[in-house]
Amino acid sequence: MDTILIILCVASFAAGFVDAIVGGGGLIQTPVALVALPNVHISSIIGTLKIPGFSGTSVATYQYLKKVKVNWKLFAVMAVVSFVFAFIGSQTLTVVDNDFMKPVLFFILVGLLIYTYIKKDFGQFSIKNWSVKKQYVYATLICVFIGFYDGFIGPGTGSLLIMAFVAVLGFDFLKASSYAKLVNLATNIGSITLFAIKGKILWKFALPMALCNATGAWIGARLAISKGNAFIRVFFLVIVFLTLLRFGYDIFIK
Repeated sequence: MDTILIILCVASFAAGFVDAIVGGGGLIQTPVALVALPNVHISSIIGTLKIPGFSGTSVATYQYLKKVKVNWKLFAVMAVVSFVFAFIGSQTLTVVDNDFMKPVLFFILVGLLIYTYIKKDFGQFSIKNWSVKKQYVYATLICVFIGFYDGFIGPGTGSLLIMAFVAVLGFDFLKASSYAKLVNLATNIGSITLFAIKGKILWKFALPMALCNATGAWIGARLAISKGNAFIRVFFLVIVFLTLLRFGYDIFIK
């Protein structure tokens, strides 16, 4: 048991580091947890991983907020919507298998990777595309879909949020990462609430992993803020590529 916990904690540290920069930390700790805990139901694994995910995101968010100005009214709307739909997504996960969504996500990520690579200036500076009303509408729609996805599947949520905020709302990568962390907090709380009510969280793993995830997130966030948009873009491309490999394996090989 001690060996399993050490493995999970190392994975959680790495996940916190990666997630703080561009999201996608779940792509590290989720498969490790599935292998390390083969006899545990998927809903308990996802529920348990929400705790370290929340702790790491909290630390990263604090670091970003010292650097990036946030529209708190916009975030409040996004947080409520994300919380509700993450709760619904987690509820759905307790009764429905989520494997059917992986092929869809795979092809979305292929397009995402190609577009981000070709558009060298993508996410390098903020663009004011929409009126205030349209910004709220599009932000809400993003949080409906990705909030549900986070509760239902989870891995890659941060990367998807960043992509949506850059492509749809016109944020630069640093600003998009900040908002992604804030929204991720809301989705994590929504999922944690549901999983806690259902008794799906394995606290003996969740709490030590939370400490490790938070440590990794603190280091990752400081690195991202110091290096800026160009660094985050490159890191983003790497993580999306690795995400593709993960889902490609699940779809075509496993």
